[in-house]
Amino acid sequence: MKEQNNAIIITGIISAVILVIAFMALSSLGGSSAGVLTDNTVNVQGEAQVKAMPDLMVVYFDVETKGDTTEAARADNVEVVEKLVDGIVALGFERSEIVTENFNVRQDYDWKNGERVDKGFIASHDIKVKMAVDDTEKMGKVVDAGVSAGAMVNRINFELTQESQNKYKAEAMKIAAKDAKIKAESVAEGFDKRVGKLVNVQVQNFGYNPWRAYGGNLMADTAMIKESVSNIQPGEKDITASVSATYKLR
Repeated sequence: MKEQNNAIIITGIISAVILVIAFMALSSLGGSSAGVLTDNTVNVQGEAQVKAMPDLMVVYFDVETKGDTTEAARADNVEVVEKLVDGIVALGFERSEIVTENFNVRQDYDWKNGERVDKGFIASHDIKVKMAVDDTEKMGKVVDAGVSAGAMVNRINFELTQESQNKYKAEAMKIAAKDAKIKAESVAEGFDKRVGKLVNVQVQNFGYNPWRAYGGNLMADTAMIKESVSNIQPGEKDITASVSATYKLR
């Protein structure tokens, strides 16, 4: 009987301790038993769209060569690239306007009857050439020079210079930030509160995709490529931005 009484006393003490801890936890939450109180903040998403016109035309070339060894594939590739660069520089371009985007050498092989058959190596060099957006005549000469050197035209884009990207990005971010604040003020007003201190800001997205003028048809000849681009008039495109902002409510 004594052991049973001791067990009851111990159980009672444990229950009391649990109740005290639970009471302290509820007190730290402002005395509410309905759930955890927030920091009295509002989180909103600001969105923006701005119109942009391209100010740059970019021709992308692929230079691909094959060889029995990596050295042979690379040497042939360098020869084609040098011809391409020399031909474009002769048109009045600066070498800084001819940019290497990627270079790699990989093994070439086929599968026959479930077995891999090695065929040597492939060297690939991706190069882009930048010019003014309305200089279609110069674009045609660049295409001719590249194809004559042994390169393939991968695609031609209308794009934004870095200066223009920075300008439109700044404009879009400002509009997105204002949109976030307007939304926060509207929510606060609905709860009979006012927007207070800005607590946190996160840039969610800045979207910019080039205008595709030509691409995908590796069998096209230079005349078809030039005609495809000259017949396209790039229009305005939406550049998007979004920010997430958290405000105190008061």
